Amino acid sequence: MGPDELSPAAAGVGGDGEAAPFSFSIWPPTQRTRDAVVRRLVDTLAGDTLLCKRYGAVPAADADPAARAIEAEAFDAAAVTGGAASSVEEGIEALQLYSKEVSRRLLDFVKSRSAAAKAEPPKDEPDAVKDEPSEEAAA
Repeated sequence: MGPDELSPAAAGVGGDGEAAPFSFSIWPPTQRTRDAVVRRLVDTLAGDTLLCKRYGAVPAADADPAARAIEAEAFDAAAVTGGAASSVEEGIEALQLYSKEVSRRLLDFVKSRSAAAKAEPPKDEPDAVKDEPSEEAAA
């Protein structure tokens, strides 16, 4: 057999010459896909993105655990609704819900972090030294 030839099994053909049934499942996503979502979330939270410019960047040490939590919560929410999708259409619906949940939870996280940062009292800064004498001293 030459390098360009495939065995019947590798070509998706059963031993009797008929095509083997093809199936794939869109839901649940593989662990590899979920890990890619987490990496993208970390990049979004800690990188130079519009989200960071508007709400502030998250330090890398905080971005990874936050991204993992966001992804896990979104997956759990979609799994409750999508469960074991019995058809491709149900799998697509579950995947769409998962995507929307990731986006919603990401936005909620950065908004709450931004609001918390604004609510914190400013750090104590030494009073500015006045270069000019005050009016009282001059009088």
